Amino acid sequence: MIVLRRAEDRGHFDHGWLYTYHTFSFGKYSDPAHMGFRALRVLNDDRVAPGKGFGAHGHRDMEIFTYVLEGGLAHNDSTGERHVLRPNEIQAMSAGTGVIHSEFNASQTDPVHLLQIWILPAQEDVPPRYEQFAYDPSEKQNRLRLLVGPDRNPPEPAAFIHQDARAYACVLEAGKTIERPIAAGRHAWVQCAQGDIDLNGNAMKEGDGAAVSGERALQIAGAGAQGGEFLVIDLA
Repeated sequence: MIVLRRAEDRGHFDHGWLYTYHTFSFGKYSDPAHMGFRALRVLNDDRVAPGKGFGAHGHRDMEIFTYVLEGGLAHNDSTGERHVLRPNEIQAMSAGTGVIHSEFNASQTDPVHLLQIWILPAQEDVPPRYEQFAYDPSEKQNRLRLLVGPDRNPPEPAAFIHQDARAYACVLEAGKTIERPIAAGRHAWVQCAQGDIDLNGNAMKEGDGAAVSGERALQIAGAGAQGGEFLVIDLA
């Protein structure tokens, strides 16, 4: 079964400095029908104006990873981590017993566009942890590139999270197709980040998401003139 979550049906706010869409209930957006999917709790699609951002705020017992599509996001936290996150990099943070951080557009002239994903942890009260690394863009060209997961020794560099979930990124050219089996009893969330894709016969555009359960495989094709960029989150 595939249940589509269309871009235009998401929660939406325009705060001037922040233009945001919420796939699931978050902050002032509350919809009992969309509280998350499996361990996936938050999927926000944010555009932050130059020089603006989220001031210091706290998190606890949440696995958070950020995927930048355009621009740069400056991260500061109470553990002393200070970094700028850009496209073709991944950042993951285990909030654990508690962490305070801020996130600002690193540019005074250009906007930043990002997806931020929160996953409920399988283990609470762990020490806060931060990880960030870059990868070559070719690594996600027409293939699923692992970004985060629970494996201490993953098949390719990936950020560690405390949950049986794995996130992959892919940039799929128009006309190209990939297939990924889904193990029995597992589920997937597919999020079209940019462009157009086709998921098991379902057309998806930028901002569309899909909850996948009871399917044997994902069959994803690049659609439209340019194809699409998307995330696949494999969930127990």
